[in-house]
Amino acid sequence: MGWQEIGVGKDRYDIVIVGAGHGGAQAALTLRQQKFGGSVAIIGDEPEPPYERPPLSKDYLSGEKPFERILIRPATFWAERNVELLLGRRVVSVDPVAYEVTLADGATIGYGTLIWATGGSPRKLACSGHDLKGVHSVRTRADVDRMKEELPGTERVVVVGGGYIGLEAAAVLVKFGKKVTVLEALDRVLARVAGEPLSRFYEAEHRAHGVDIRLGVTVECIEEKDGAACGVRLGDGTLLPAEMVIVGIGIIPAVQPLLEAGAAGGNGVDVDEYCRTSLPDIYAIGDCAMHANDFARGARIRLESVQNANDQATLVARAICGNAAPYHAVPWFWSNQYDLRLQTVGLSSGYDRIVMRGDIATRSFSLVYLREGKVIALDCVNATRDYAQGRALVAGGAAPDPAGLADPETPLKALIPA
Repeated sequence: MGWQEIGVGKDRYDIVIVGAGHGGAQAALTLRQQKFGGSVAIIGDEPEPPYERPPLSKDYLSGEKPFERILIRPATFWAERNVELLLGRRVVSVDPVAYEVTLADGATIGYGTLIWATGGSPRKLACSGHDLKGVHSVRTRADVDRMKEELPGTERVVVVGGGYIGLEAAAVLVKFGKKVTVLEALDRVLARVAGEPLSRFYEAEHRAHGVDIRLGVTVECIEEKDGAACGVRLGDGTLLPAEMVIVGIGIIPAVQPLLEAGAAGGNGVDVDEYCRTSLPDIYAIGDCAMHANDFARGARIRLESVQNANDQATLVARAICGNAAPYHAVPWFWSNQYDLRLQTVGLSSGYDRIVMRGDIATRSFSLVYLREGKVIALDCVNATRDYAQGRALVAGGAAPDPAGLADPETPLKALIPA
């Protein structure tokens, strides 16, 4: 039974997008840019219209940008484009036979095509005290607003997780004069996404700004006083007093309704090269979509980045409009900490050589990652030109002379094969 046969009295749309983040917004934008004339609705579980997520741990937390400046489009934009926003509502089940989704409030909405763009929920610590007042994640505007409310009464902050989110939050909070400790279970920060030279550089930078970085540590529990967090107890018994605890240890992809409906998946929902799930007329995009990635040697991965969400959303919208093409987009990321702008292109996992380009002491340099002689990724710190020119090396799988890569006087574009 197709969507046209849904019973009367129920809301239905040609396209229903579940998730009001970057991917969901981009899908709706591209549908209208492609002159799609059917009805489109975005269902989001937050009350706000689509907004940018990366500034949450940076400009929004610091107060440099008000919320209105991180909106993906002005609130009036969506009505002008005939995109209906169903906000503060959550999908709890999917019926792929009746072409319906059911919301937490019991409402049922029919769809012709469903685009699943839900991202994920922050992973919580598996210990007592993880849900106390004063314990925060950095995933939504509401998360950061709660942090900002508590900051005036906060002197000491413990950040659990030495990834981008944790380090960005630490950089903002130490500027506010807070005493910040970062805990990382592995032997270096950014261990999952970067080579050791970059990890050691950022550890030194944070320590120079007064952040206490502790590596190879585990959290036993979060201590409580009067219903709120008052400290973090480490596995070795050490107690770190803190009025605020920020947890940045990854996400759990929000795909349970799809899996319960029969979609293939596990750690995310499986999609093909066109972002189609195993269920009819249901696509999945962004952080929650497990896909074969050409820049990971075809391995099936979830890619948590704005680039991936936007590119997959664009691909799906074009496919719906009759212009299907397989996913093949160069991954890229960025992170702002202090006066350092890190720009990454490609995926460095599996590298067998790192070439240092420039002098790390100048705080402007690039790491070039090679595998079997080919450039697979670059981490560029305050080196935007390297980032812009290095993209072509990654996209083309170039194998330039390492001596040229190491020479900052040689433009990377000069190493691109003719």
